[in-house]
Amino acid sequence: MMFSREEKKEMLSTLLSKAVQKAQELPEAIQDELAEQFIEDIENEIKWQETLSKPQDSLILKELAQKAIADSENGQTEEMGFDDL
Repeated sequence: MMFSREEKKEMLSTLLSKAVQKAQELPEAIQDELAEQFIEDIENEIKWQETLSKPQDSLILKELAQKAIADSENGQTEEMGFDDL
């Protein structure tokens, strides 16, 4: 099923509204933590999108990806989860 840009915005708004409503059921301290995390995620996503939109940065990312793949193939990496970082 295909959605128009406006339909996607409306769905996102609905989903975001649902998330906010759920968060409002939590204690204020947890709401604040969630808000801080969400803002940080949004800021990081904006930076990521900006990085991907710059050809010179895309080349750097490609080189880094190739190095990471080579390191992995040569056994120079260690498997980790997000909690291990």
